This record gives sequence, C-alpha cells and structure tokens, in this order.
Amino acid sequence: MHRLAACIILITLIPVSFMAAAPAEKDTSISRLPALPDPSDPYLKEMFAKVRAKGGQPLNIHLVQGFAPKLAKARLDMAYALRYDVITPPLLREMAILRTGQILNSEYELDQHIPLAKACGMTDAQIAALPDWRVSSLFNEKQRALLGYTEAVALHGGDVDDATYAAFAKHFSPQEIVELTITIITYYGTGQLTKALKVKVETNGARSAPPKC
Repeated sequence: MHRLAACIILITLIPVSFMAAAPAEKDTSISRLPALPDPSDPYLKEMFAKVRAKGGQPLNIHLVQGFAPKLAKARLDMAYALRYDVITPPLLREMAILRTGQILNSEYELDQHIPLAKACGMTDAQIAALPDWRVSSLFNEKQRALLGYTEAVALHGGDVDDATYAAFAKHFSPQEIVELTITIITYYGTGQLTKALKVKVETNGARSAPPKC
C-alpha cells in the first residue's frame, strides 16, 4: 500500500518537473498587435523604401501602423514633411516634440526623438531640465515662448491664452506658428497611439531617419 502511494505521488510530480524544465517562450511581440511578418502591400513597400532612403530603418511604429497601409503611408509623409519641408529650425521642432512626449509620458516617442534633438544641438542638460524649464536658465526667451505654447496646446487641450500666444507669436512667423502647431498636435497623436497600442521601444538598435539640422 505504501509502495502504491509512492508511485502515485511520483507519477503526479512528473508533469510538474517537465513543466518546470521547459524553456520559456520568447516574447516577440512589439505591441498589442502582432508584427507584420513580411509585408507585401505596395503601400508598405513604398513606405519602407522611403524610410531607408532617408537613412532610417523601419520601426515598430511603422509595423504597427502597417495594418492600415494607406494611413501608415500618409502618417509617414506627414512626419517627413514636418522633418524636412518646414522653415522652423529643427532644434525648436524637436524641443516641442520632446516636451509633448514628456507631457504624455510616451516612452516610445522620447526614445526615438531624444537622439534627434541631440543631433540638432540640444544638450543633455537641457533635456534633463525640460520638465522644469520655467525655473531653468538653460533656455533662451524664444525657446521659453515655444515651450509655454507647447504646454498650452498639449497639456491644456489647445486652450492657449492670449498672453501665451502673444509671447509665442513675438518670436515666430505665421508659417512657423502653423508648422509648430501641426507638429505638436501630430506628435501628441503619435504619443497617444504608442501608449494605446503599447508599442515597444526598439531593442534592435533601429533608429528613425536623421533630421536635417
């Protein structure tokens, strides 16, 4: 009887032992959606070719948006227009993007745009001081006007008071005002997208196309 009980216990424990020894399955997901394995859609082919032609690499956000190819291409065209086809100084554009990403706490957006901001001349000290720019001496009057406007748009739902707008408009032309406003709202939406779909930051070293600084 004791021998039978021992056998039953041993048999019961065997599957547990095998389960404990089985290797954990590697998590290859890049978001709440599956990655596109080998996209053959012509819009995606064109999009990825454009990314590489600009010196970048297809990113997780491109793959995620690739489930809606036409929209993915349109969003990339907008991002590149804001990066390459505007008159606003690149440093100021990236500063606005970083502050927007901080407001949203978008890890993905910050991971990709901190290198772009640094490439355009933003210092590590400025990046660290950005959340507390109002009490920092590292930003000039023009940058402070931009950051105040950025916060009004991104943090206060676009409710920009007259004083904040006047300080901003003092330093920027009408074209720059439109360019920066579209930049802020575009990257606010991108930050929301990366958070809603839990897009993971790159672990393979892939970076966005470099800015024209």
